[in-house]
Amino acid sequence: MSVWTLDFGLKTLGLIYGKVADLRNTLYDKGVFETYGLGARTISVGNLTAGGTGKTPLVAYIACILAERGEKVCILTRGYGRENPENRVLVSDGKQVLAEPKVAGDEPFELASKLVGKAVVIADADRVSAAEWAKRKFGITAFILDDGFQHRRAKRDIDIVCIDATDPFGSGKMLPAGRLREPDHNLKRADIVVITRANLVDQIENLKSEISNLNKPAAVFDAKNKIVRVVALEEFHAKPQRTQRKMRAEKAFAFCGIGNAANFFDQLRQEKYAVISTHSFRDHHIFNQSDVAEIENLAVKSGGKILLTTAKDAVKLSNFKFELPCFVVEIELRLDDPDSFAAML
Repeated sequence: MSVWTLDFGLKTLGLIYGKVADLRNTLYDKGVFETYGLGARTISVGNLTAGGTGKTPLVAYIACILAERGEKVCILTRGYGRENPENRVLVSDGKQVLAEPKVAGDEPFELASKLVGKAVVIADADRVSAAEWAKRKFGITAFILDDGFQHRRAKRDIDIVCIDATDPFGSGKMLPAGRLREPDHNLKRADIVVITRANLVDQIENLKSEISNLNKPAAVFDAKNKIVRVVALEEFHAKPQRTQRKMRAEKAFAFCGIGNAANFFDQLRQEKYAVISTHSFRDHHIFNQSDVAEIENLAVKSGGKILLTTAKDAVKLSNFKFELPCFVVEIELRLDDPDSFAAML
């Protein structure tokens, strides 16, 4: 098969995918497909594209705001990459983490670990049913739909869409030719647009204009990523004892298995970490000891003295032996106008 034939086939499939997505949205808009209220204030955080857009830090950020207001918060997530994806998993009851990463999914486990004392976390493909159960069991007063923009079956009070400044609309192509999960004109459903990773591009004014053309009434916020802690892997798993390390000058080999690995590596370099080489795995990669050996072999060959990885990856690395020191880079989201954002919630 020629490259031209493959490209034409992918574009054709993408065109069909986009038409089906638009038809589905129309059927929801007209009430042909039924939607269900969750019985409490519901905030959806999602995106238009597949792959990482910095959505998980925003979900955690919103959960903290709501918890500080006295809300009983529940995050409803599908939990991609977990065992038995059709099962309901109570990842956290709000007091402690109750499931391992392979059962919960890496992102739900990461959220649960960050939000102990602040949010219940449930992984379930049927978020309407999960919400009903959570409301009965925990008295939930606020739900956050993680990756909820395409989950039209659950009604929401606020729709928030993350747009990655480094690749806003996946080259404008629908899956499988590009990264768009639905045509970009559907951004009109959003109440709030958050431009994530704004610190990794030179300017975002053109992107803001494009967003305004697609959805003039939406409130638009800029979000920057900031490295807030670097901790040894063993300390990361021995919470709450965490000793922050100053590792910028150490020759580092960075690795990860996230949706947009390049952004993690760029963040490290922007904040002046001495990254001499990198390696990425597919999103939601399940690590094994041979992966660790491969990582360390590549690091040694490149002259790396330490390893750097993400919190999302670190939750799946607790049972492996490392010969090189491995450190976890914890990144938080910083909004340009946090007070206005919080007021809209």
